[in-house]
Amino acid sequence: MLIAGNWKMHCAAPPKARELAGGVAEVASEPGVQVAVCPPFTGLSAAAEALDGSPVHLGAQNMHAESEGAFTGEVPAGALRALDCRYVILGHSERRQYYGETDEAVAEKAEKALASELVPIVCVGESLSEREAGRAQEVVGRQVETALGGLSLGDPSRLVVAYEPIWAIGTGESAAPEQAQEMHAFVRETLEGQHGEAVGGAVQLLYGGSMKPHNAEALLSQPDLDGGLIGSASLEAGSFAEIVAVAEEVAA
Repeated sequence: MLIAGNWKMHCAAPPKARELAGGVAEVASEPGVQVAVCPPFTGLSAAAEALDGSPVHLGAQNMHAESEGAFTGEVPAGALRALDCRYVILGHSERRQYYGETDEAVAEKAEKALASELVPIVCVGESLSEREAGRAQEVVGRQVETALGGLSLGDPSRLVVAYEPIWAIGTGESAAPEQAQEMHAFVRETLEGQHGEAVGGAVQLLYGGSMKPHNAEALLSQPDLDGGLIGSASLEAGSFAEIVAVAEEVAA
């Protein structure tokens, strides 16, 4: 099971990143559960220092598909590896909504991440209007097929997929456990069709829609949920640690 914190554009200053990462290292490194934090780029180095010697992994929130070049404002995979990043979040709904990232662009980034020995956490999910129109599986299926269908995996530990119902992000709302399980099962089935049962059935699937300490157990107890991509609850070490502790209980 994996619990990963997406700090978004919070704790971007190195002192803040160091403080929060250090707090997580102290209270959230439970045995049996993989833990990761994903600060903004400007906080990665400080967070790496705070996590040194800790079992908590470091992740980034984005990367470019090219190794170098005239891409102002972008960061290559090699730089993330040099900072000891293990994970990189790709295709988050905010990247898709605000910066026009397409499924094809996510596929290119995921391929580059794998080639660079990073584990991509690829995000998929539908909007409220798409769900209300009965198109949730159509939308998510297209995202999975386009972004992940061409990847050469072999080892399921090289990929993580996060289902994020866009209508639940930052709203305080969360999908019902049954809704989350239904979509995770669909994603699992799609991955098995792409990569075979042995690989697709073992890829970690995270829930990324307002998981909090109070609803973590109900969500993480679902058979196809292998963890969470945590937003606001990851910005305070105590609340993040509570979710990790719940994950440990469920995984035991």
